[in-house]
Amino acid sequence: MNDLDIHTLCRTGIFEDQPLDGTLEETHISWVILNKKRAFKVKKPVKLSFLDFSTLSKRKKYCETELRLNQRFSDIYLAVLPIRHPKDVWLIGEGTGKIVDYAVVMRRMMPSKRMDKLLKNGKVSKASTLALAKQVADFHSHAKVISSHFDPDEARGTFNDIKNISTFVKENLGEDFENIISLAIQWSDHFLSTNKSLFEQRIRQGFKRDLHGDLHSGNIFLYKKPVIFDCIEFNNDFRQIDTASEIAFLCMDLEAFGHAELSDIFKAEYLDHFPCIRTAADQELFIYYKCMRANIRAKVHAISAGQSSDGEIRDLHLAAVREYLGLVKSYVGLG
Repeated sequence: MNDLDIHTLCRTGIFEDQPLDGTLEETHISWVILNKKRAFKVKKPVKLSFLDFSTLSKRKKYCETELRLNQRFSDIYLAVLPIRHPKDVWLIGEGTGKIVDYAVVMRRMMPSKRMDKLLKNGKVSKASTLALAKQVADFHSHAKVISSHFDPDEARGTFNDIKNISTFVKENLGEDFENIISLAIQWSDHFLSTNKSLFEQRIRQGFKRDLHGDLHSGNIFLYKKPVIFDCIEFNNDFRQIDTASEIAFLCMDLEAFGHAELSDIFKAEYLDHFPCIRTAADQELFIYYKCMRANIRAKVHAISAGQSSDGEIRDLHLAAVREYLGLVKSYVGLG
């Protein structure tokens, strides 16, 4: 499908013999149509360095994978349905007409319950954080263990890719922020070269598992029982990670919102249920993972700022780069 097709489907499409009557949201890799009761996620026909949705068969495969993997977390994932285009009609579901794409169908959640929105308004409670920590720990404790070798060169490349935004950061935020990047790279190189055995030990201890891969507040709804959604389906390496890396992402995210106290509450409760950080070395690794996650978020926002033609949106992305590089600075020990 293309942009015109998805807008037409959203505006005039049929689902369960009723007008779809949806609104459209999108990311760089997917479209999401929202109506009163359902969300329909459609993969864009794109091929990038880390994913391949370029053919109909591949999009069907990854829709089915997304359904299966996310059903581990919640019951909002309902089905994978074909998108058909008989004559001048667009419909989602079984029937006649050529299948042009596939949609992952979900129950729609209340946008106001999404955790990142609640954090912005200071409405995430200790009780909600404790419930979330227990739920994540319970999932991690039963997740499939992954046996593989640690690749320090790959880890180094992941962290050091941030150097590609150094010039942009210097031009837009100044030399102090550019220096954070160069010093963080030196710090990471040293950590990786001196802790190879720690990474390998963690794998032997069974802490590398098939997890969520993208666990941040934008992928959580805070109902009485938290709803975790949108895990990574398109790249196993992004999802099959150390449990400490997974919780480091969410803890860093909470700190980025200015809620270090919730980060501490989450971590303590999680470790009470699944003690995957036991030693001083494990704690240093946890800080490394927080730094890596902040590094990646800074890079993503810098790229978005560079691509934006809207001055207001560009400024928001630059503010986020400043925030995340500030966290990198604190984790490295420069702050």
